[in-house]
Amino acid sequence: MSKLTKDKLSEYEKKETKARKKNVIKVGMSTCGVAAGAQEVFEVLKNTVRQRNLDIDVQKCGCGGKCYAEPMVEVSIENFPVVVYGNVDKNFAVSIIDRHIINKELLNDHIYDIFEENGDKI
Repeated sequence: MSKLTKDKLSEYEKKETKARKKNVIKVGMSTCGVAAGAQEVFEVLKNTVRQRNLDIDVQKCGCGGKCYAEPMVEVSIENFPVVVYGNVDKNFAVSIIDRHIINKELLNDHIYDIFEENGDKI
């Protein structure tokens, strides 16, 4: 196995950024997330996306390191910054679909992190 250099990592990141054209919602499903209600949020997001026939992949992911803000949801859609929302409940999950994804509106009250498409923190 070859050594991972900064140049190789940068090259990989460029490939990943180009490859990331699919709209994705990730729900933190670690122990702290599940205990805070992430399973219910995941089901609401998955069902709402399916019912509205949206081209979005809803995925489970691990801990984001902010257990106090669980359930956390990362939203990555084309031509829009990647946003991590915290303290998401089932009602706010529907707002993410309606306002963030469909209307391209940031929901400021629940934003915990925001990144450019290339991964740089804003």
